[in-house]
Amino acid sequence: MLHANSPRDSSFAVPAAHPYRDRAAAGRVLAQHLAHHRERPGVVVLGLPRGGVPVALEVARFLGAPLDIFLVRKLGLPGEEEFALGAIASGGVRLLDDALVAAVHLPPDEIERIVRRETAELRRRENLYRANRPELALTGRHLIVVDDGFATGFSMRAALAALRRLQPAWLTAAAPVGAPETCAALADACDEVVCPLRPSSFRAVGLWYERFEPTSDAGVQAALREGASLSTPKK
Repeated sequence: MLHANSPRDSSFAVPAAHPYRDRAAAGRVLAQHLAHHRERPGVVVLGLPRGGVPVALEVARFLGAPLDIFLVRKLGLPGEEEFALGAIASGGVRLLDDALVAAVHLPPDEIERIVRRETAELRRRENLYRANRPELALTGRHLIVVDDGFATGFSMRAALAALRRLQPAWLTAAAPVGAPETCAALADACDEVVCPLRPSSFRAVGLWYERFEPTSDAGVQAALREGASLSTPKK
C-alpha cells in the first residue's frame, strides 16, 4: 500500500487559499519560527537544492547567518517521479523505503539505474553550485537544514544522516509545511523539527504555495552568492 500522501490518494481536498505566496514568503514565515537561533553562536543555514535554497536564504537573512547548500537527490518512483522511493546525499548516504519498493515490485536493477542517474545529477550540481567556493566548516556548528516542504521526508532524512557524521553541535530540520506524520518521524533524526504548517490532509508540498515553479540552477547560484556575504559563523 502506498503512503497516505501518495499521488494515488484521491481523498484530498485542495486548500481554498494558499498559505504561502511563494518560497521567499514561506521562508520569511519560517524564519520567525527559528528566531530562538538568532543569538546562538556558530549557526549555519543549509538549503537543500533546489527548492529549499530560496527558503533558506530568507532564514539566513533573518538570522544573520551564512548560507550554504547540502546536496540531496530524491529517488523518484518511475512514472511518478515526485513521489520518493528514497534519497541519496553527499557522503554516500542512501535511504530506501523498502516497504514501498516491495509494494510496487521494482526490480533491483531498476533501483540501481535510478541511483546511478541521481548520483550523476548530484555530482553535476555539486560542481556547478560550488564552483570555486569552499564548503563551510560544519563540525561543532548549529546547523539548520531547510527544505520547501516535508512530504515523505526522505530527502531531509538522507541529509540529516549525512550531517550527523560531521558531529554538529545541534541539528535542526526546518520547512514551511509538512505532513504531520513526516514531521513526527524526522524528530528521531535530529535535535529539533521546525514546521509551522502541518495540515492533516497534506498530499503534496506544492499545493500549499500559490506559486511553486521549479527553482533554476541560476537561482540557486544567485542565492548562494548573496547568502555567502550575510555573515560568518559566530564563535
